[in-house]
Amino acid sequence: MKNAHIGLNVTNLEKSIVFYSNLFGVEPVKVKSDYAKYLLETPGLNFTLNHRDEVTGNQVGHFGFQVESTEEVMAHKYRLTEQGIQLQFDEINTTCCYALQDKFWVNDPDGNEWEFFYTKADVDVYNLNDSACCTSEPKA
Repeated sequence: MKNAHIGLNVTNLEKSIVFYSNLFGVEPVKVKSDYAKYLLETPGLNFTLNHRDEVTGNQVGHFGFQVESTEEVMAHKYRLTEQGIQLQFDEINTTCCYALQDKFWVNDPDGNEWEFFYTKADVDVYNLNDSACCTSEPKA
């Protein structure tokens, strides 16, 4: 395998290009009136934005980047904040998906959820905290 591929439908291509250029830290390699393509080396990802007049429903739980350390989580958080991307919330020392993690969440212009996370350790429970675990929608 060379790269994973995600094709994402978006309602506002221009806003999505700005968001994903900031999120990935690179510009798209191809932009058309209804399409944009990013080729990321690390992680290996072919990511495309496909303009649609309407996007309904969310067939995806969320997207994310697993990083090497808590410091890297914080570096991405700072970078995105500096780019004007609004952070949804942090989860530090959270137990989620059978792992102890540090993470934060952002949403793209169409509401797709992204997390940057570092896994500190494996644990024996799915969710120990009162968080939504693997979604940026915090539990009430």
